[in-house]
Amino acid sequence: MKILGIESSSLVASVAVVTDEILTAEYTVNFKKTHSQTLLPMLDEVVQMTELELSGLTAIAISGGPGSFTGLRIGSATAKGLGLALHKPLIHVPTVDAMAYNLFGCRHLICPIMDAKRGQVYTGLYRYEEQFAVIKGNVAMDLEELLTELVARGDTVVFLGDGVPVYRERIQAILGEKALFAPPQSNRQRAASVAALGAAMYAEGRTETAAEHAPEYLRVSQAERELALKRQREQAEEHE
Repeated sequence: MKILGIESSSLVASVAVVTDEILTAEYTVNFKKTHSQTLLPMLDEVVQMTELELSGLTAIAISGGPGSFTGLRIGSATAKGLGLALHKPLIHVPTVDAMAYNLFGCRHLICPIMDAKRGQVYTGLYRYEEQFAVIKGNVAMDLEELLTELVARGDTVVFLGDGVPVYRERIQAILGEKALFAPPQSNRQRAASVAALGAAMYAEGRTETAAEHAPEYLRVSQAERELALKRQREQAEEHE
């Protein structure tokens, strides 16, 4: 089994290939460049360095959201284009699930948090017992609501994601010693985790066609929110 993983849901751009449970290659960049500049050149570099025949792929695993609207669209378009051209199935891997997969075997509760702005985060809760367990799937919620839930649980929690530097002080103030934070090598999105989790999902038959795939945003975009507010103001003015 050979799975290509693509991750572009945040500032991180990442491409990886997992072959029969072996990480063959991974190229990850966390820098201020658009994914339209980085993703395809990174994929081409992986193909060249590993002499990868794209026609030999079993499937393409794509980080399907939530996350950056622009990033998800670019990743989705890349995966769909490859899937259509190569006649390969896609595996829609929830972004936050794949982030939790970075910490495989962790004995504590795992809580990825992506900064969704305005005091909200994209998050989920996960455990590893005998296998990877999703306690709360990918959701958008207020940070304070999440922290209240975690206090009630009473577990030690490992946090990771780009929401950590934004909300770390608040998390520590509420959870104290119950809050732990993942180290740099595992605290952001990685295509290796997308591909590895994608391989497990493929074995369970959880695939889709390239035509069927669409990102899962969870929230409307800022442009759509601003348009809705503008319409509300216009309607209010009409009734004055």
